[in-house]
Amino acid sequence: MKKILLDTNFLISAVIFKIDIFSEIRRICDFSYELCIIDKVIDELNEIAEKGVPEERAAARISIQLIKKKSITIIKTPEKNKRVKNVDLLILERVNKGNFIVATQDRELKSLIREKGVPIIVLRQKKYLKMFI
Repeated sequence: MKKILLDTNFLISAVIFKIDIFSEIRRICDFSYELCIIDKVIDELNEIAEKGVPEERAAARISIQLIKKKSITIIKTPEKNKRVKNVDLLILERVNKGNFIVATQDRELKSLIREKGVPIIVLRQKKYLKMFI
């Protein structure tokens, strides 16, 4: 089973553009998968919900609710990485260890993930999701 790792900016962008990522992921994935996030993504969402610009604050709050409602698996950060603030580094480390697909809008992260040969899911034209293998 593949694990689809959702990034903070992917969740926020999907909420802002009113995209149902759950039905879209079902549409593009004809295999069994599990939606996951790294626990630090919740920390980032909480920070954005408190200090972000108004549109992003609302999107962060909705993203947190979706994580709980849809029972998205939360991957705990290993103790050695507890102090790492950069979620992108944690994602890069995690994709080295397993059968992952990363859902992100972060340009820099996308290029680093492509170098590793890991599939990526991105938002296209503010309407739908597309997977690049």
